[in-house]
Amino acid sequence: MPASDRGMNDAFNRELERERDHDRHELSQSVQTNVPLLNPQQKEVYEILMKVVDEGNGGLFFLDTPGATGNTFLMSLIFATIRARSGIAVAVASSSIAATLLEGCRTAHSALKFPLNLQTIEQPTCNIAKNFAMVKVFIAAKIIICNECTMTHKRALEALDRTLKNLRKDSRCFGGAMILLSDDFRQTLPVIPRSTAADEINACLKSYNLWHNVKKFQLVANMRVALPNDPSAEDFCKQLLTIGNGLVPVDKSSGFISFPPNFCNFVSSKDELIENVFPNMIANHKNGEWLSERAILAAKNKYVDDFKFCNSECNSWYSAFIQIC
Repeated sequence: MPASDRGMNDAFNRELERERDHDRHELSQSVQTNVPLLNPQQKEVYEILMKVVDEGNGGLFFLDTPGATGNTFLMSLIFATIRARSGIAVAVASSSIAATLLEGCRTAHSALKFPLNLQTIEQPTCNIAKNFAMVKVFIAAKIIICNECTMTHKRALEALDRTLKNLRKDSRCFGGAMILLSDDFRQTLPVIPRSTAADEINACLKSYNLWHNVKKFQLVANMRVALPNDPSAEDFCKQLLTIGNGLVPVDKSSGFISFPPNFCNFVSSKDELIENVFPNMIANHKNGEWLSERAILAAKNKYVDDFKFCNSECNSWYSAFIQIC
């Protein structure tokens, strides 16, 4: 069949239309409903950020959000407010799992075309040509949100800065665009293969040469604690923050920390761990709701394999669990 004769302007317009293809009436109702639900910290951040969006002066902002502080709720509300006003808001995330949290969000590598070898390029730029379909979107965007950003290499920000300056023909930081970074440095840092701790710190966003210009906000009210009013959840939240902030004493000989006695339940073997997390697995392995409420987390794949093959009975349970998933 003959190729269709469609120029790049059509591609530009399709991307702009896709970003503007929202029900503004429905979004306005959602904003009116959800703004009163913000707690005082969230409302303060929301009002400041929306004021910056309205002024259009751009800037680089970082929202420090430990788990369960309502980060996704706040980001979604900012998105809805901008889109309800016919504005364009772009959201990217470091991983595909994080990208599912915000409507219309994409992975950073998909949307911004970061080089895959950021660690080896001294002055990287995004692989975005001026005839790229998303160019008009980046130029017109009121805000670019980078969610779950702490695992991102600092050179990704450098690449985005150079690219936006070029596309928007503006010498200001990020071409005058408003960039909002959001995540928690206590959780995840960049993973640099075959590196030292110093290499990971050097690759961290806090080592970015413009980090001192970042305007920082913080959410500290844990909504999982505040809404159910659960004292045990509040204690657990405080313990997590104490560990994340590096306030727990470290044993000088082993380099390990000691968990508080009421932090978790300790087991002496893998079999005991499996039995505690998945009690009576053979009788319950077909119960999807029961399975969805429990999981064993592992830092590396080799630990997953250890659990998979620790004994024949465990292996049969694992196989049954995989079939259900």
